Amino acid sequence: MYFKMPKKKYRIVFFVIGLVFVFFSFSFAKIANASDYVNFNVDKNFEVSEKSQISATLVKTYPNLYFYVEKNWWEAQLPAKQSEILAYIDALSLEFGSTIYPILTSVFGSEWNPGVDGDKRITILFHSMKDGVGGYFRSADEHIKLQTPISNEREMLYLPIAHIDNFPRLKVALAHEFVHLITFNQKDRVHGVQEEVWLNEARADYASTILGYNNIYDSSNLAKRVKDFLEKPSDSLTEWQETKHDYGVVNVFFHYLVDHYGINILADSLKSKLIGIASINELLLKNGYKEDFKQIFTNWTIAMTLNYCSPDLKYCFLNKNLSNLRINPILNFLPLSGNSSLSVTNVTKNWSGNWQKIIGGNGDLKLEFESIPGLDFTVPYIIFDKDNNYSINFIQLDQKEKGEISIKNFGSKYNSLVIMPFLHTKTSGFDGFEFTYPYTFKVSITGAVPEEDQLVIQKLLAQIDYLKKQIATLQAGSSANSFCSLISVNLYIGVKASDQVKCLQQFLKVQDSNIYPEGLITGYFGNLTKAAVIRFQQKYQISSTGFAGVLTRAKINQLLKL
Repeated sequence: MYFKMPKKKYRIVFFVIGLVFVFFSFSFAKIANASDYVNFNVDKNFEVSEKSQISATLVKTYPNLYFYVEKNWWEAQLPAKQSEILAYIDALSLEFGSTIYPILTSVFGSEWNPGVDGDKRITILFHSMKDGVGGYFRSADEHIKLQTPISNEREMLYLPIAHIDNFPRLKVALAHEFVHLITFNQKDRVHGVQEEVWLNEARADYASTILGYNNIYDSSNLAKRVKDFLEKPSDSLTEWQETKHDYGVVNVFFHYLVDHYGINILADSLKSKLIGIASINELLLKNGYKEDFKQIFTNWTIAMTLNYCSPDLKYCFLNKNLSNLRINPILNFLPLSGNSSLSVTNVTKNWSGNWQKIIGGNGDLKLEFESIPGLDFTVPYIIFDKDNNYSINFIQLDQKEKGEISIKNFGSKYNSLVIMPFLHTKTSGFDGFEFTYPYTFKVSITGAVPEEDQLVIQKLLAQIDYLKKQIATLQAGSSANSFCSLISVNLYIGVKASDQVKCLQQFLKVQDSNIYPEGLITGYFGNLTKAAVIRFQQKYQISSTGFAGVLTRAKINQLLKL
């Protein structure tokens, strides 16, 4: 887990400050003694009691590591337990010196050494963390306090005290956080850029595979990540909300990427002055590959359906532990006879996989896909015949983001169709919450049906269509509420580039469709937004001025809490 500094640049450091820093770093760097107590700044978002500072005891010093343990917790342990913990720390130090450090630095390059404190040792702090936090790194510690007052002024990693006697988890966590330490040096210090969080976490989480910790699959970090991925396979690859599903999707995707393009794509892109997707594309081109990131993501979505290496290796995982990994697509049923149709509306985010399977029906099938003009979707699809042979193709979309395909003899010759639409309009600037965008596909099939059954079938299909739209509305509403938690200022026509206006527009968009039919999220309070506010005010019997003042904001905030 990487806790980064805000994007404010800390480059304006006076020459005199630099001289003072160098003098003090080398004058006061010393080997710490056991039983030393230090007050450390910690991340209150991860600390179990949300404290921003704790006191810790130095329990072990090694040639390349200091180990500190939260003071109150350590002193509460019986001597026998302390001895047991020190044995685990000895083993962890040995693993770091013999395996983690030499292998990961040979792949990714070095951390800052001797670093901000002039000491070649890395500090490991065990402290109480909230459930689900596996450890973290703070880039703040790599600055002097004159620049960053919350800095601990040392190369430092934080591990959860709850895992201090769980060696398999400890070594995975230490390797993960150490890659973040390397990344700070290779990106922030060398190139003056911050890596996008999703790619930073992907490199760090892949470390356990580099080190061989996932060779035995059961109970491995890889097994856990696959389980988390399968719980929510449509989680966006590039949006980072610090959930287990975020880790799941980046881990699974980057196992596919490294399987086919080698570890150098991850390692060398770390040394690039570019970040995110651009850095990967740069290295793909440099190494002579024809595919770019979009094509690789496309192949991955297909591989998640097939995972079959013959006749084309690009549609499977090469890692033997993932040879049986497949997605179970969302099923959409067509009646087995007669004319029928269904319409499905979903929402998605950039770089999210979506897998929809159509089965049933008997006749000539037509599928129409559409989304919002100006977006950029790719829609691969796979047709399976009765013998499970398959063919892969793409729906060609026009400038209005519409396209269609036709399949004859569906149900008799072909028994299923899987479409895998994904959005790739945005390729950079991923930093937290991402907006959702809708897409719709309509499937119709022409066949014979007894007249007495036709009315019943159509009623059922209408009910299914209604329920699908209700689900999509609820999903969009959930996204709005996760983005809009509070309107805290008065808003009126002319306000520009405002997150609060975006929040207001997102809220109005998911209300009654007559309130804000345009649904534009621009951050600019113009005439369309004013008209939408007036309609909202009229609905709730508030003075209809188009000015989002105290009464209007109170009603909006009340609805946002529901």
